[in-house]
Amino acid sequence: MEKVIAYIEKHNKWKAGLERIRTVILQTELEETIKWGAPVYTINNKNVVGIGAFKNHFGLWFFQGALLKDKHGALLNAQEGKTKALRQWRFESVEDINETLLLEYIKEAIENQLQGLEIKPDRSKAIELDPVLQSALDNDTLFKEAFDKLTPGRRKEYASYILEAKRAATKLARLEKITPMIFQGIGLHDKYRNC
Repeated sequence: MEKVIAYIEKHNKWKAGLERIRTVILQTELEETIKWGAPVYTINNKNVVGIGAFKNHFGLWFFQGALLKDKHGALLNAQEGKTKALRQWRFESVEDINETLLLEYIKEAIENQLQGLEIKPDRSKAIELDPVLQSALDNDTLFKEAFDKLTPGRRKEYASYILEAKRAATKLARLEKITPMIFQGIGLHDKYRNC
């Protein structure tokens, strides 16, 4: 797939490693696509694994990695406390890749997906609103209506974006930035979807 090759070429520092991981993945029945700007491999339109290049490492992530046995302790949770299912396998050089082991993990991930095993996100948790955002919603009826029309996921993205800012000035700057997006009905991270 041209877009996957372009992604690998763009990350020249990790090119050999990404190519090796891709070769292993392509030995399976997974279908190759691009999501969120990076190569993702699916089965029955369900995400199974993806590859990525970062500043200090490259790697493979398993969308339902928490369900893998991980007998070799290769996987880690990159965002402890935030991600429940996603797990990464990081590499710092092409020599770090054990293709046999990698294929074993990928095949287990495929089998889990075919069996319908998955950790679903907890969507019941109420969205925590920062006082800055709450005040804007309380003081502008049209803004509140636009915010309420967003999907729960988009509302949560915006709420977290404001809440995570440390300084009051940053919170206000972020509110100013997202207000037109909310009125347009688009999500904070929409530009990364379906890339």
